[in-house]
Amino acid sequence: MGDTNFAYPGSVYTVESAAGILQAIKAETAKAFIGQENLVDHALITLLAGGHLLIEGAPGLGKTLLVRALAAAIGGDSKRVQFTPDLMPSDITGNIMLDTAAGKFITKKGPVFTNLFIADEINRAPAKTQASLFEAMQEFQVSLDGAAYPLPRPFMVLATQNPLEHEGTYPLPDAQKDRFLMKLMADYPGVEEEKAMVDMVLRNGTGAELSVTAVSQAVGINEFEAICTLSSQIRADPAIIDYAVRLVRATRELSSLDAGAGPRGSLALIRCARAKALLENRNFVLPDDIKALAKPVLIHRITLSAESELEGQNESRILDGLLARIEAPRS
Repeated sequence: MGDTNFAYPGSVYTVESAAGILQAIKAETAKAFIGQENLVDHALITLLAGGHLLIEGAPGLGKTLLVRALAAAIGGDSKRVQFTPDLMPSDITGNIMLDTAAGKFITKKGPVFTNLFIADEINRAPAKTQASLFEAMQEFQVSLDGAAYPLPRPFMVLATQNPLEHEGTYPLPDAQKDRFLMKLMADYPGVEEEKAMVDMVLRNGTGAELSVTAVSQAVGINEFEAICTLSSQIRADPAIIDYAVRLVRATRELSSLDAGAGPRGSLALIRCARAKALLENRNFVLPDDIKALAKPVLIHRITLSAESELEGQNESRILDGLLARIEAPRS
């Protein structure tokens, strides 16, 4: 067992104090975004791990509200772009333009220069526009006219996508899917959650607006970045790393898949597991952390074979089979 009161070298937080702040962030977020705790946890884990989140589901499930509430709770900024077929890369990254009054070129930064960037219905834009996020998601910078501009930290892309059978959608390139730390399926809230949400929204407004005024700042943005650094110091035993790598490598050996997960999948599993451990007030990763995160981390990194699709297989069932077959280390 670990010592949650231990302060890592260079950190102003102990695991216990950081976990307390993370719970406060969740509590503040819940003042605007009711229910779907699993979605809130995964969004916070992704942000802690310095990654990006892809959410698939129907419109109107509060994904934008979640990001705005989360940004308010950490003292950060958020911006949203609606992806459409005519959206241009410069509409996201910005451009260099001539200031006629001053007689010189100026840099106009795009909406991606924020802490939490919402790419709404990302698969409604063509591949050229989707690719404009590659550099931002991987290198946390944007190049404009040969100069690199760093993005604010922390930085996370939360992208939503419609199911591919919807009209007017484009499949995400594999290179972009691999840059998302996790993929989640957004579901409708439960009956009691939906009643509580309707009551809260209509009590003080018309319901047409997305208000986060009830959310208080639980931590400063610089302090949250320090907690993200602490997350990267959570201990992952060699046996845990071996388990994560065995799971990922097993996806490359299945005849039911045309493509398995690459090395980014192994890295993503450990990064997310460390963040989950910190969220749960632990300074060590458990095998159960890997099991709980394997599907959202790997489901978008594997590709079914045509035969498997015809047989009615899906990625979720295949990963369930792997988790049942691959032996986990003892806690």
